[in-house]
Amino acid sequence: MAHIAVLNGPNLNLLGLREPHLYGSQSLEDIVTHLNGLAEASGFSLSHAQHNGEGDLVSAVQALRGRADMIILNAGAYTHTSIALRDALTAVCIPFVEVHISNVYAREPFRHHSYLSDKALGVIAGLGTFGYEAALRFCMDYLKR
Repeated sequence: MAHIAVLNGPNLNLLGLREPHLYGSQSLEDIVTHLNGLAEASGFSLSHAQHNGEGDLVSAVQALRGRADMIILNAGAYTHTSIALRDALTAVCIPFVEVHISNVYAREPFRHHSYLSDKALGVIAGLGTFGYEAALRFCMDYLKR
């Protein structure tokens, strides 16, 4: 059974509470429950982790080596700052999709640059929490090929 890991970075544990005008009203738990149902119905296994610390997120990526077939990653603010996370993703050689709930290109200029995008199979931004479902459906289709 193919395994897809969903990793979330800093402050995403506050979804549903944090700036609902940008991030919506769904909690991370709501998103996880929905994704688990979609994956299970399609015969995929899914794991989830959320880390506020950069080093913890890097360690989570490294721990997926040999265990995950794909990664769905919302690195939050580390998208725009973390060379360490980029290096970890490159080192583990696991294809990944970068997800952003908000449209980062319609926000502050510092959010327009990603250290991860050029290494990702794809980038989803601005679709709200549906971006996670879109990424999961893409990953499942990609792994079926």
